Amino acid sequence: MELPCDLPQLTSDIEPEQTKASGVLRVCLIMLGGELFAIDLGQVREVFELESVTPVPGMPASLVGVANLRGTIVPLADLRQSLGTALSTTPRYAIVVRHEAHQIGLLIDDVPEIRAISPEDVLDSSGSSVRGGRPFLSGLVRVENRVSGVLEIPSLLASVEEAAMDMNMSERG
Repeated sequence: MELPCDLPQLTSDIEPEQTKASGVLRVCLIMLGGELFAIDLGQVREVFELESVTPVPGMPASLVGVANLRGTIVPLADLRQSLGTALSTTPRYAIVVRHEAHQIGLLIDDVPEIRAISPEDVLDSSGSSVRGGRPFLSGLVRVENRVSGVLEIPSLLASVEEAAMDMNMSERG
């Protein structure tokens, strides 16, 4: 699959020492249902334009299917309902995120942007005030004049894996 030239190839396994020392957080900003969210850049593998989504029967509700990314099958999640955002648009892109050995593609509205967030723009790093109805947020950051929720990729992947295991157990028993 050929990537359009305006899509960034995001691969960041190692943070520069300068970033660690200054406390600056490098994030990938994404749009979901018209709302802005941030993902730690170290967990982002790449972005691709959706050509097709293949539905897979028996998947948890948050998983809408799979996509073929250069021969690799990537499960795709639509977080708009879980995060309480608008379902009015059809996502055109997916961003592949990874934590440890697990990865998943998240459907997004627009091509993401990479930003550096300074420590004074971190509004809530505990996540206590944002989790309520949005279980995959770990905190809030200020981006220009907007507030953005920070997606917590480990809990997202754990939730999807748990839902898949629950479905497998209910089918067996």
